[in-house]
Amino acid sequence: MRLARILLIALLGLAGQAAMAEPRFLILQSTTSTQNSGLFDAILPKFAEKTGIEVRVVAVGTGQALKNARNGDGDVVLVHARAREDEFVASGHGTERRDVMFNDFVIVGPAADPAAVRGSTDAAAALARIAGSGAFFASRGDDSGTHTKERSLWKTAGIDPSGASGTWYRETGAGMGATLNTAVAMQAYTLTDRGTWISFRNQSDFAVLVEGDPRLHNPYGVMLVSPERHPHVKAAEARTFIDWLTGPEGQAAIGAFRLDGQRLFFPNAGD
Repeated sequence: MRLARILLIALLGLAGQAAMAEPRFLILQSTTSTQNSGLFDAILPKFAEKTGIEVRVVAVGTGQALKNARNGDGDVVLVHARAREDEFVASGHGTERRDVMFNDFVIVGPAADPAAVRGSTDAAAALARIAGSGAFFASRGDDSGTHTKERSLWKTAGIDPSGASGTWYRETGAGMGATLNTAVAMQAYTLTDRGTWISFRNQSDFAVLVEGDPRLHNPYGVMLVSPERHPHVKAAEARTFIDWLTGPEGQAAIGAFRLDGQRLFFPNAGD
């Protein structure tokens, strides 16, 4: 009996040590633009070093990220579709959306510019010209934040491109990088966030052709997944991350991130 007790105590001690050694982490549902641009590789190690909390990123389109979060598959959401973020919070799936940063969307296309949209600052008018010219347009078609913005611009232009699906309008159902590759291969126009465009390495003869429209503003927001809906949410770790991301250190880390000397995101939590 005594030997059994000693063994039990030893096993309990080992279990306790294993529990203490288990790393602290949280799951962040976010977008492909924040991941593929290299932003997370630049800033998340700083957070982990300060807090000891690892951030495990699930990089998908905004629609899928919000869907995952509604299902409780994550602790924090960082996405870029403001109306959908507000609805996520209003419906009780998340709490307290906070501004984090912004950049903008741009329309890129081949140097030949068959629709003659170069230099336009009216994105909806540019899309109308593309549709009228019959030039190819590659859409993500994946319910992402970029796809949400694209659909709103087509609506402003008074055009429903879905009827042209498979002809001049091509839906990739893929992330921004894959869609840009498709656009380059087809010599098609596409809408992209500027951060992903700057980090994209297969630009070929493509260039930014349409920019500067206020409707192309692209804000990112962060939200805690509701611990009331999903009690397993790591609320303490998540709040620590949100406070850091929107605080002086996180905002400075975002502002310091550069690629080829260009700033990809502009912190705005203090605005």
